[in-house]
Amino acid sequence: MVLSYLRKKHQKTLIQIYQHPISANIKWRDIEALFIELGAEIQEREGSRIAVILFDQVKVFHRPHPNPTTDKGAVISVKKWLFENGVIPYA
Repeated sequence: MVLSYLRKKHQKTLIQIYQHPISANIKWRDIEALFIELGAEIQEREGSRIAVILFDQVKVFHRPHPNPTTDKGAVISVKKWLFENGVIPYA
């Protein structure tokens, strides 16, 4: 599913997620905002964990701290999950 209807900000985040080599400069709040734009529900969990409910699935992620940028491993996990569910940036 190519998501041409996303707002420019979220489309930019999606492109950053799919960038090669993997970007180390994606702010986690931008990824969360993308999830919400896609229809996700975010639930707070213990510590810095959050549950993202999207695609009839629940994925648990750790919010980065104290640095607001997302580590490459988390970006890879997000990219894989989005790709498996057909979310890709438009060209």
